[in-house]
Amino acid sequence: MNNYIPYMQFIVASKVGDVTGDGIPDWIYLTALKQDPNSPYWINITLHIKNGRTNQTTTLPLTENQGYNPTIWLGDFTGNDVNDIFVAIDSGGSGGIVFGYVYSSIQGRITNIFDSIRFNEQHPYTVNYANNYKVNVKSEKPPKKYILDLQYKGQEYLNEIYHADGTLIQPIEGWVDPASGLYPIDIARKGKYYLQALQQIAGRFHADGLGYVENLLNWDGSQFVIVRQSVAIYGEDLK
Repeated sequence: MNNYIPYMQFIVASKVGDVTGDGIPDWIYLTALKQDPNSPYWINITLHIKNGRTNQTTTLPLTENQGYNPTIWLGDFTGNDVNDIFVAIDSGGSGGIVFGYVYSSIQGRITNIFDSIRFNEQHPYTVNYANNYKVNVKSEKPPKKYILDLQYKGQEYLNEIYHADGTLIQPIEGWVDPASGLYPIDIARKGKYYLQALQQIAGRFHADGLGYVENLLNWDGSQFVIVRQSVAIYGEDLK
């Protein structure tokens, strides 16, 4: 049987590995189309799995199917010793968002078990500047609060936001970006992977970065859950 490639599209990434659990290697590939042949931007990015035993091809549309540098990674997120499929696509632009998807063979069917767009929607944050050169970052799910100290930003930065006594000149809200990095991590080095999501904390504007929220996600048998959340901040340069 010929490999299925949609009309006028190209194979932009591919991997070979057993993703069905029958011990026979399958072919996993992404096809896409270019509107501008001189641009690295791809549209209509689509996932295909060619079953190595049956030669049948399953085609799966992606929620967000446009972007740069589409890639495929194979590894075991669910702990059943069968490869899962991780697809990542860069959005490009100043936001630097990554679209990520995980597909797994569940009861003989390739099923989507992670979608970064859905993850971003389900995990909201608030970012509020406070008196005494602080920023409060609150995560709704899991419910956690982080207090960032802005004094490392320097006096010129602080003078734009605070009175001389450390009180806010006016209320300021920041935000937490959607995931800009998604990385499989084998913490125990036993072949079972967690998924790490990085999200930038922005202050008054996007380039005013305050740090990153780092979420470590683990498959619990029915969904990916956050098992560890932390905030990484930028350090002050020492003279």
